[in-house]
Amino acid sequence: MIDPFGRMVSYLRVSVTDRCDLRCVYCMAEDMTFLPKREVLTLEELERLCGAFIGLGVKKIRLTGGEPLVRRNVMSLIEGLGTRIGPTGRDGELEELTLTTNGTQLAKHAEGLVAAGVRRINVSLDTLDPGKFHEATRWGKLDQVVDGIMAAKAAGLAIKINAVAMRGVNEHEIDRLLEWCGRHGFDLCLIETMPMGEIEEDRTDRFLSLDVVRARLKLNWTLNATGYQTGGPARYYDVAETGTRVGFITPMSHNFCEACNRVRLTCTGTLYMCLGQDDAADLRAPLRDGASDEELRQAILEAITRKPRGHDFVIERARPAAVSRHMSVTGG
Repeated sequence: MIDPFGRMVSYLRVSVTDRCDLRCVYCMAEDMTFLPKREVLTLEELERLCGAFIGLGVKKIRLTGGEPLVRRNVMSLIEGLGTRIGPTGRDGELEELTLTTNGTQLAKHAEGLVAAGVRRINVSLDTLDPGKFHEATRWGKLDQVVDGIMAAKAAGLAIKINAVAMRGVNEHEIDRLLEWCGRHGFDLCLIETMPMGEIEEDRTDRFLSLDVVRARLKLNWTLNATGYQTGGPARYYDVAETGTRVGFITPMSHNFCEACNRVRLTCTGTLYMCLGQDDAADLRAPLRDGASDEELRQAILEAITRKPRGHDFVIERARPAAVSRHMSVTGG
């Protein structure tokens, strides 16, 4: 799949549910209204759509949410997609199946993920302070998440910690996060907050440029630029003192659209060609109207012709969110 700007689309992010067992302040409103069950694709429907994308050249699938592991029987989807992973990455094969999770359910599912073919995961963790964690997630328990992360490590999963850098919340804890990750052999990926969905607070109060964060880290750590890539938008640096890496995702200060290889499928079968734009394609309607595999492929290819050059994220006081949907709807 080649978009109008010559970029090859080889990475599909799939939100398997809009539901989550946390309410992180930058991601969701506290009083969320979730989708009725009839609007959500079945796991079988999701697997069929994923198969169509794999047939069109997608090599990497990342399952997201909401929180993907709260969806009932989600392991059946993960196991099904795991059978698509091929040793050679030939046409019609996945090279990698990964997962982004908040970690609350990892203790239960870590070994099953490995058995299904998942080899690495991303875990969202913005702070190591139990009080701040509870406040940032509105009701989460840090111990539960850390226990899940350690269960995943014990099961053999490679782990990357995702942290949203927030002014006044965790900006003075990032050195501690980097040290903790290095001690346990985890990479750390820092992310700028993005203007998606209306939330209770003004995002300008929390936005923190990663240019500032990187400059602060360099006071205590030796960061060496590296060409390491995972298929996503992060720019990575080797951390000499730990032997691990730190990545920076900068949609606000330095957007990464010129190399975008991703599209996003929601749990309703809506395909977003860009995280920061509203244009989308409805794949649920043809799927449920009995479309053939070829008709599904053509619907996907038509959507790819509308993939934009990039997003228009701006965070300014009193300016509405760039897109109305919350991050949990699209899956990041």
